[in-house]
Amino acid sequence: MDHRVQSHVLEVAMMRRMVGATLIFVVGQGAEAMAQGRAFTPKDWYRLTTLSGPAVSPDGKWVAFTTTTVREADNKRHSEVWMVGTTGGEPIRMTSPSVESSGARWSPDGKMLLFTSTRPTSKARTWGLRIDRPAGEAFEVDSLPNGSYTKDGRTVAWADTLEWKADSGAKDPYEKTPAMARPPYRAVTAPVDPARFDGRHIIDLGYKFNGPGFIPAPKQAPRWNQAQIWVRPVDGGAKRQLTTAGYSHREVTISPDGQWIAFVADSKLRSDSLAQAEQDSIRRAKYDPKLSEAPRNDGDVFVIPASGGEPRRLTTGAGTEGGLEWSPDGSRLAYVSQVGRTGAQRLWVIPAAGGTPVNLLGDWVYEPNWLHWLPSGQMLMGASIGGRDAVFTVNPDTRARQEIVSGRRRIPGTDIDPAGQVMAYVATSITSPTELYLASGNGTGERKVTDFNGKLNTEIVWPDAERFTYKSVGGVEIEGWLQKPFGYQPGWKYPLVFYIHGGPHSAYGENWFDEFHNITGSGKWVLFTNPRGSSGYGAEFTYSTRGRWGLEDYQDLMKAVDIAAARPDVDSTKMGVTGGSYGGFMTAWITTRTNRFKAAQADRMISNWWSWWGVSDVPGLTEFEFYGMPWERPALYDSLSPMRHVNKVKTPTLIVQSEEDHRTPMADAEQWFMALQKQKVPVEFIRYPRSTHDLSRTGEPWLLVDRLGRLRQWFDYWLN
Repeated sequence: MDHRVQSHVLEVAMMRRMVGATLIFVVGQGAEAMAQGRAFTPKDWYRLTTLSGPAVSPDGKWVAFTTTTVREADNKRHSEVWMVGTTGGEPIRMTSPSVESSGARWSPDGKMLLFTSTRPTSKARTWGLRIDRPAGEAFEVDSLPNGSYTKDGRTVAWADTLEWKADSGAKDPYEKTPAMARPPYRAVTAPVDPARFDGRHIIDLGYKFNGPGFIPAPKQAPRWNQAQIWVRPVDGGAKRQLTTAGYSHREVTISPDGQWIAFVADSKLRSDSLAQAEQDSIRRAKYDPKLSEAPRNDGDVFVIPASGGEPRRLTTGAGTEGGLEWSPDGSRLAYVSQVGRTGAQRLWVIPAAGGTPVNLLGDWVYEPNWLHWLPSGQMLMGASIGGRDAVFTVNPDTRARQEIVSGRRRIPGTDIDPAGQVMAYVATSITSPTELYLASGNGTGERKVTDFNGKLNTEIVWPDAERFTYKSVGGVEIEGWLQKPFGYQPGWKYPLVFYIHGGPHSAYGENWFDEFHNITGSGKWVLFTNPRGSSGYGAEFTYSTRGRWGLEDYQDLMKAVDIAAARPDVDSTKMGVTGGSYGGFMTAWITTRTNRFKAAQADRMISNWWSWWGVSDVPGLTEFEFYGMPWERPALYDSLSPMRHVNKVKTPTLIVQSEEDHRTPMADAEQWFMALQKQKVPVEFIRYPRSTHDLSRTGEPWLLVDRLGRLRQWFDYWLN
């Protein structure tokens, strides 16, 4: 029994003579609720199954998807590809449990299920299973590119880099030198003895990135790293290279009749190198280091004949285009575009022969996540509406928009069959981990077709959250949630932990989240909100914090705390605050502004914007958000750094940091720990090895669960 509920029961037993039957009845209700399930604990995370990547077969009869589980004893995640029939039946495991498999997709004729797999006996990455024959072994199909296919399935187009070739036949003196120790192609210095140098040789930014870690410099000029366009017949035959430009081609998609290929190329390179001669071919543009290393903020849509020839530009706007989709008749292209970093993403349609793009969304506040053109000529579009996800139909001729899949949930993966009759999507809510759902192409007849987490759902109680909105400073409306403690009983006060999301341009919402259930499972409220700077409420809302981190967003957060603290069932004397990344910055910032929280936990934190800028893999974030580099905006970098105000901190703080986090590196956590120690503020510092910025999401299972346990222990100690 949960210790808080247990203490309640003991108190009630002592008070029976005083309060009589009324209070006994309330406790009886609590006991009945407890009998229906238990609280979530950190180790329950090992039992979770996560679904992703639904792929509907071309005939609409099957849906393939990926499941990810945890093998606790091995400290590893494990992924498999499964299928389920769209007319009924139990899910079927399609790949061996002895290997890792994911990323299911179908061959154009629907006879083969393709997937990515790592197998010790082969270097192949792409494997296939025949669906039109009795079950058999998976086989290598690396010869079939993961590209765009014509409607008849006979031709495939894709983008890929050239095979690197040395400039001469001379032996490479650094053949056995570690990758990071190899001199970059433009370096001035070189190892005196390659066999005795195992350090890192760096001459450019971009030498490290969260996740991959340190990234070796290319052996040759980056011309070899630029993706070119290729085509080939699916049934074999030689592949043909259509472009040889000194920059990458992306979003390659072939028209339904196979005559044209649409793609996106960097418009800054195009305008700098080809503005004087539009008729010059992109594919003949020579490699230019200055141009190729320029910031890539824009991209335009082009088409090129599948038989080869001159590319033709379709868009000229100052924006980044993506998500290209041909209309079913091949007459139009749809795409999503964002003008500048702060512009709203819009859904556009343009004639494939050239013409004026049409904005299908107008000034609609929300932004598209994905798009898909239906055979009927209508379009499907996904969008985040605040803290929930929805699917819409959009008429490209009338611009009419209709929500067809809705509800209090997130929808992280969607697919539909070519005929537009069967829609499959993975969905999750606050009280339900991910499962697979099916509906018709118009969103009707929804049904859940998997129950991978059914046993967990039966055993454990997932407390729901109360959604609320409130007006913050300037009259801005903010969305928030208050998730109930496990074993909640009316009339009792419970501690509260306030969660702040990262980003800052991300969002909390209507999805199952292990961290929230970890805290509610220990008998505490969880409060979470989407303050200014969050996504899902329009571009103006998202970027309204530019140059003002810790100001209006802080007030948005504190207003939510005021609302929650005023409730009779919240113990306002026992509140904690926590967050990661931007949330880690804000946690530290809050403790420099108020002592109302009895405990804090700062995850992958930022305490000093000057030092963070110099060691992070994304210094461009603050260069944009704070309008320049530190020496250009010294007052802003300084005033918005929690370290500037650390002398005011009294809140006991748990600092959690990953040793290989290049997004919010160790230096800021070390500074915060030093400052709190010097001031004798209770502080503990946990450093996780072999972990990145994504420890809480994709980190080693044992370490992830350890982190959940420490968060729970910290708040139990200070709030109970």
